[in-house]
Amino acid sequence: MKGVRGNVRGVRDGCAATHKDGETRLQYHNAERLTRLMLMTVSCGAVVLVACVQTSTGEPAITATLVGSGFVDPLYVTHAPGDRNRIFVVEQPGVIRIVDISQDPPVTQAAPFLDIRARVIAGGEQGLLGLAFHPDFDTNGWFYVNYTELSSGGATVVSRFSVPAGTPNDADETSEVVLLTIPQPEPNHNGGWIAFGPDGMLYIATGDGGGGGDSGPGHTPGTGNAQDITGNLLGKILRIDVDGSNAPSGLYGIPTDNPFVGIRGDDEIWSYGLRNPWRNSFDPVTGDLYIADVGEGSWEEINVQPAGSTGGENWGWRCREGAHNFDLSDPECATANLLDPVHEYAHGGFPFPCSITGGEVYRGCAMPTLRGAYFFGDYCSRQIWTLRYDGVVATVQERTQEFSDAGISIPFITSFGRDAEGEIYICSQGGDIYKIIPVGAAAPCIADVPAVSTWGLIVLQIGLVLAATLLMRHRRAWFTVRHA
Repeated sequence: MKGVRGNVRGVRDGCAATHKDGETRLQYHNAERLTRLMLMTVSCGAVVLVACVQTSTGEPAITATLVGSGFVDPLYVTHAPGDRNRIFVVEQPGVIRIVDISQDPPVTQAAPFLDIRARVIAGGEQGLLGLAFHPDFDTNGWFYVNYTELSSGGATVVSRFSVPAGTPNDADETSEVVLLTIPQPEPNHNGGWIAFGPDGMLYIATGDGGGGGDSGPGHTPGTGNAQDITGNLLGKILRIDVDGSNAPSGLYGIPTDNPFVGIRGDDEIWSYGLRNPWRNSFDPVTGDLYIADVGEGSWEEINVQPAGSTGGENWGWRCREGAHNFDLSDPECATANLLDPVHEYAHGGFPFPCSITGGEVYRGCAMPTLRGAYFFGDYCSRQIWTLRYDGVVATVQERTQEFSDAGISIPFITSFGRDAEGEIYICSQGGDIYKIIPVGAAAPCIADVPAVSTWGLIVLQIGLVLAATLLMRHRRAWFTVRHA
C-alpha cells in the first residue's frame, strides 16, 4: 500500500507542477501514470480476490497463535464497532483489559480499561461475565456489562458505563447506570452473555437460576424457571432497547415487537427454555443467532435462531435436555412447541466432553474457505469443532487434532471472540488468549470482504480493467484531439 500511496501522491504533485509551456507534455505524462496506476490497483485487487476466494474443495488446516498471556480468568474477548486496532478481554474478577493488536506482537495495556472488582462477586460461575459496545460507541462512548453483584449476594446486573472522549483507553468507573437487576437463587447458571443484534437491540442471556434440574428453592414449582414466562426472567434470552425508556423502570425500552408484549408473558423475553446459555453469537453476515446451552449431565446442545425469527421460541429445558426427555412432570411439556437443537453431543468417553463453550461464526479473510463456519468447543475436553448449518442440516468437523499437530492444546476454553476483521480468538481460563490462524501464509485481507458480493467484486474488476485498457489504447488520440 505504501507504493500505491506514493504513486498517487506523485500524480497529484506532477499535476500541481505543470506550467504553460510544458502543459501538454506533463498532462500526457500524468495521464499515462494514472492509467498505469489504475491497472496496477486493479491487478492488486484481483490478486487479493484470488487469494481470498479459493476454488479447491475442503478447508485449510488451522492452528493458533498466542496473542496474550497472564490474564486472570479471561472469559470473553470482543471489539468495539469499527475498532481494528484493539480487542477487549473480560477477566472474571471484574476487570476489562485492552490488547493492541495493531502491534506485532500484540501488546496488552498495563492499566485496565475498567476495574469494578469492588462491585463483583467472582468465583465458580460468578463474576464479570459479559461485555457489549453500543453500536454508536464511537460517538457516545457507551458500553454495557453483565456481572454478578457482590452487595446483593450474586444478583445479575446489566449496566452501562461510558468512556470520556479524551481517554479512549480508560473508562469512567463512576459512570455506571444500572439498567436491570435479576435476583439469582443459586451461584451457578448465570448465563452472562450480552450483545447487540443486527436490529440494534441488546440481547441478554440468563441461566435457569442454578442448582440442579431447575428445581428447588428459588425455582418455580411444577415448571422450573426456564419454562415460566410470567414474572421470571431466568432461563431466557431477553431483548431490550437501551435507547428507549418505556420499561416500568424507565431505564430501558421494551421493543414493541417482542413476542410477549400485550399478552401473557414478560415483555423483555425474546425466547426461553434454556438451562445455562454459555456464549452465544450473531453471525455478522446473516444475522442468525447461535445459542450454546450447557446440559445437565448427559447432552450439550447448539440452537440456531434464524435472522427472520419473530421470537418466542421454546428451546425445551427442563422438559428436555438436548433432544431428549428430561422432566416431563409439567403437563405443558406435552403440548409446548419444543425445538430440538441443530446439534448435540453426549457426555462420556475419551477425552470426556462435558460442558459446551459457544463460539463465533468465522467471517474473516485470512481463511476464506472457512467463512460461515461456526467455531465452538468444550471446556472439559479441550475439543474444538466447526459447524456449518444450512437451515436444515448441521455438518460438524472436529479440529482439535489440527491444533495438536502444532503442539497446541488449549485447556479450559471459556469463550471464543471476534475482532473487527472477523478473525476469531479463544480464551483459556488458565490466562491465555489465542488467535485462530491458517497453517502457512494467510490470505491478504480487505476489511469487511464478506459483506461484499464476490461476483460484484469480479464484475467491478473486469469493468475497471476494460476501462483502463481502453484508456491506454486511445490516450494518444485523445491528446491529439484535445491539443490540435
